[in-house]
Order: sequence, then structure tokens, then C-alpha cells
Amino acid sequence: MDAPDLLPRAGAPLPARPNPEATPNADLQRVAQEFEAVFLSEMLAPMFESLDTEGLGGGGMGEQMFRPMLVQRYAETIARAGGVGIADSILREFTRMQTVVMPEGEDGAPR
Repeated sequence: MDAPDLLPRAGAPLPARPNPEATPNADLQRVAQEFEAVFLSEMLAPMFESLDTEGLGGGGMGEQMFRPMLVQRYAETIARAGGVGIADSILREFTRMQTVVMPEGEDGAPR
């Protein structure tokens, strides 16, 4: 009897978070996940800047031009696979902000 695979095989898609379209706050969840991807991209970029693109096996100018896009894709994949928890925190804060009751002024308009 074969043991179940705990890690995805090379080329297999990573397990994604539940479909954000199925939740009531789908737009908020999407925005929070996008923010986390941007944050992760900014954190990953310095790691790749120090890599030499010249020499044997290097990608040269083409690699230098497309590296930021690769880093962005890495960040999006990490965020989609669960990220580091930033999207969850942002989503909780967005939800909390929506439930805050604003005091009304004398004319009944929210302040």
C-alpha cells in the first residue's frame, strides 16, 4: 500500500486557499491576498538582486529584465498557498472596520 504524498510533485499545482469567490467577503479576501503578495515580493527581491546573471549558465540581460516578474510570481504563489499570515490579519481588520458603528451627528449623518 502506497503512502499518500505529503508534498506536491514537481510541476503539480500547489494547494490553494479556499476559493475566495465562495466567501461573502470575496473582494476583501482578494485584496488582502494581493497586498500580501506585494509585501512578499518586496521581501524576496533583495535575495535575488545579489545573484549573478553572468557566466556559465547565467541568463545575462534577459534574466535581469525578467527577474522582477519571476519574483512577483513567487510571491503570488506563496500568498495563494497560505502566505505568512498577513492576508488573514488584513482580512480580519477589514471585517472589523466594516462592523464599527460610526456616531451620528445632529442631522443624522455619520461622522
